[in-house]
Amino acid sequence: MTLRELVWLAEARGNHDWEQTAAVLAMLANAHRDPKKRPSPFKPSDFNPFAVERVEKPKVILKDLRILKRFFVDPHAGKKGSGNG
Repeated sequence: MTLRELVWLAEARGNHDWEQTAAVLAMLANAHRDPKKRPSPFKPSDFNPFAVERVEKPKVILKDLRILKRFFVDPHAGKKGSGNG
């Protein structure tokens, strides 16, 4: 076994241990949380220092789509004298 493989095994073991610990901590915190002060429950990722935060996708606004339609679907709509806009 190489040193690199040993490092991978050690990191995987540490991540696994933290996943279990974070699950127990989240369960304990949810058992004692006040729903009025914190309406959303705790997640294990709130307690896991190795958890990767996921970035939410940006929301598409209908106004933005209208602008795109004007330029890509009807390319003559924005020009003067075309009578479309």
